[in-house]
Amino acid sequence: MAQNASMEDFEALLNESFEMDTPAEGSVVKGKVIAIEAGQAIIDVGYKMEGRIDLKEFANPGENPDLSVGDTVEVFLRQVENARGEAVISREMARREEAWDRLEKAYADEERVDGAIFGRVKGGFTVDLGGAVAFLPGSQVDVRPVRDAGPLMGLKQPFQILKMDRRRGNIVVSRRAILEESRAEQRAEVIGNLSEGQEVDGVVKNITEYGAFVDLGGVDGLLHVTDMAWRRVNHPSEILAIGETVKVQVIKINKETHRISLGMKQLQDDPWDAVEAKFPLESVHTGRVTNITDYGAFVELEPGVEGLVHVSEMSWTKKNVHPGKIVSTSQEVEVMVLEIDSAKRRVSLGLKQTMRNPWEVFAETHPEGTEVEGEVKNITEFGLFVGLEGDIDGMVHLSDLTWEGRGEDVIGDFRKGDMVKAKVSEVDVEKERISLSIKAMDGDPFADAIGGVKRGSIITVTVTKIEDGGIEVEYEGMKSFIRRSDLSRDRAEQRPERFGVGDKVDVRVTNVDSKTRKLGLSIKAREIAEEKEAVEQFGSSDSGASLGDILGAALKGSDD
Repeated sequence: MAQNASMEDFEALLNESFEMDTPAEGSVVKGKVIAIEAGQAIIDVGYKMEGRIDLKEFANPGENPDLSVGDTVEVFLRQVENARGEAVISREMARREEAWDRLEKAYADEERVDGAIFGRVKGGFTVDLGGAVAFLPGSQVDVRPVRDAGPLMGLKQPFQILKMDRRRGNIVVSRRAILEESRAEQRAEVIGNLSEGQEVDGVVKNITEYGAFVDLGGVDGLLHVTDMAWRRVNHPSEILAIGETVKVQVIKINKETHRISLGMKQLQDDPWDAVEAKFPLESVHTGRVTNITDYGAFVELEPGVEGLVHVSEMSWTKKNVHPGKIVSTSQEVEVMVLEIDSAKRRVSLGLKQTMRNPWEVFAETHPEGTEVEGEVKNITEFGLFVGLEGDIDGMVHLSDLTWEGRGEDVIGDFRKGDMVKAKVSEVDVEKERISLSIKAMDGDPFADAIGGVKRGSIITVTVTKIEDGGIEVEYEGMKSFIRRSDLSRDRAEQRPERFGVGDKVDVRVTNVDSKTRKLGLSIKAREIAEEKEAVEQFGSSDSGASLGDILGAALKGSDD
């Protein structure tokens, strides 16, 4: 019984010894290189166990293995014994476990880690971090897109760990973060040595629509297109080229964002300082059209000095057209200086002022009564517009279309494009208006008819119609109407029916209205005038003579 008990104790102690001394599978153990043969290293890991590892597992990416017999190395024990009685070990897995421990600490402390890019995969590259493989996204390689990553392959360099998951075996690193940090330090140093107003040399690195980026030796500054020259610059490529060295002035430095604004024109004299002296008001200059807008055209008087010709100052006659139909870009034009505002850096120019006012010219060459001929340009409800010399229009009002009838009735006889003749009746230069008369071409039948007839004249008319309110009469083709109250000074004789159509009647002209083209006539006024004249010649009733005696004497005198 005692012998059995001691044997059991010995077996338990032996098993315990094996369990304590034999390393567990899945752990990292130290081994000794006892031989190198057939591209493999034979490692003695103790406990009478040996294993084989390919030599390539001892080499860093892009390097040859540095291993000799007798070296002590750490290996990962995957299996204590395989079918051939050998231990299954791995140097790569040992390095990985070691690396993960080291990388987790670095990630927690936000420290950089060294590694080497050794492969290309979809979306980026693979990086060896001393045993652990990490993913380097393409966007994290450099601060700018990298077209050729060849020079970076196999090069040992620092990386920043962005994310890692040991359970899934994922590590994401960034080279860009290291470069940006270094770049930020460099920028801070360069910016610290710069001051606003300082002149520096730089190299043009990039050109955009709005300006150019200039390298000042580790830090970029923006040279905006408006600060390149005093003149208008449509695109920076007009005066700059990538790689060109330029002298610039530091305009502004933002210490917080590290943004630097640069200028080139600030190193030149400001042409606006001498604008008022070189371009006095009402002086005429030749300039070049640089830009055309809906409201006018910009004209360059000299490099850096532009003025605006407003659309209202472009033409005497073209009022509602786009400026592009009057001038074109790069065209040389003569302009007059109308106004200068040096504070706002504005010059108002006039194009039409360099040419004579066509209405003034027309007024000088076409006095009232001049006969003109032109094309009907437009027909409106109040008259015709006729094209005249100097690209201007004259208007024929409805009342100037015809002597007879209404203008509304005859305007329909005209068509756009018809050639018509008319006489100038009025020219208003200030209001830019020319009044024409077509009816004046035929003379004035009213004026011709009345001849020398004036107010107070006695004329003979012919009765053409009898009405209740009076009689219609005619004189030289002109019709007039005598009211009942004007048929006689005697109320009993103010009867229209006592006249007959065709009767000849002497009447007195009481009014000549050229505007309405009517004569005011009265038999009553003639009789009163005759009575007054007879009284003056043959006496008055106050001297004892009766009115009948006076009139009788007057009639007898006229018979004699």
